[in-house]
Amino acid sequence: MKILVIGGAGYIGSHCVRQLVAAGHEPVIVDDFSYGHRDAISGDVKTYEGDLGNREFMEEILRCEAIDVVMHFAAFINVGESVADPLKYYENNVAKTVRLLEAMKATGVGKFIFSSSCTIFGDTDEMPLRENLPLNSFSPYGQTKQDVEVMLSYCAKAYGLSSACFRYFNASGADPKGGIGEDHDPETHLIPLAIQAAMGQRDKLTVFGTDYPTPDGTCLRDYVHVNDLSRAHIASFEKLNEPGTELHYNLGTGKPASVLEVIKVVEEVSGLPVPHDIGPRREGDVPAAYAFPEKAISELNWKIEFPDIRSIVKTAWKWHESHPNGFEK
Repeated sequence: MKILVIGGAGYIGSHCVRQLVAAGHEPVIVDDFSYGHRDAISGDVKTYEGDLGNREFMEEILRCEAIDVVMHFAAFINVGESVADPLKYYENNVAKTVRLLEAMKATGVGKFIFSSSCTIFGDTDEMPLRENLPLNSFSPYGQTKQDVEVMLSYCAKAYGLSSACFRYFNASGADPKGGIGEDHDPETHLIPLAIQAAMGQRDKLTVFGTDYPTPDGTCLRDYVHVNDLSRAHIASFEKLNEPGTELHYNLGTGKPASVLEVIKVVEEVSGLPVPHDIGPRREGDVPAAYAFPEKAISELNWKIEFPDIRSIVKTAWKWHESHPNGFEK
């Protein structure tokens, strides 16, 4: 199938493009390169530079390329920034998605894969997180993801749009071959931050809070390899054939790791100490968030190839060790 990957030069999108090729599909990329990296794109994948919110631009691509499925990875993702500038997030994550869906409706493209987030569940004591739990986002970022999920449900009923929403936990790791990996500016994710501290690229890592109700007092998170995420998306294609299909999956390993556990594994894998200090709790952090992934495993035959934090960190370390400056700026 021919798959339009919006945000295909970004972290998750670029890994998904490679998995699409490996699965025999033909990806086409749209990216505005505000955060994506040109070097993350394989030279033989057709790429359009432009804005997903430009309806005419998107209609032309959808028609000319005869797209079968649209995959949307182009959201802004910084929770703190979304609190400081919510309109930026509603414009990019919601308003531009509306214009994309309008373009799909106008061109008769009826299958949509949405990159959602576990943050839509908010702060809940119920663990692990299952798909049928109430949605209760507590940040503008999470709310934009929740709003798009709701919008897709209405579009299914009104227009017959078929969609799959994947609620990611902590996307992590890098392509095992070492060719692409995680390179955000600014970097906010724990594993690359710990690796940068180990490599001396930052003075130290701050652990935000050691008084949570968890085994070692630090937050528990569910780290899931970016390639495993990508394969789950691809596995959903055949389930979207019936118009109006609505699918929702929580993607995580179900095996959470604490902040201190991640630091320890980075030290063991790299052979380097991770300088870190202890800071106060960070506003908005929940004590624990981890998935119950059995729905994706049973319905999509999803196989988790990187089931633990060590196997994930090994791929991340391989990328950072060989690309200490990320994709060359």
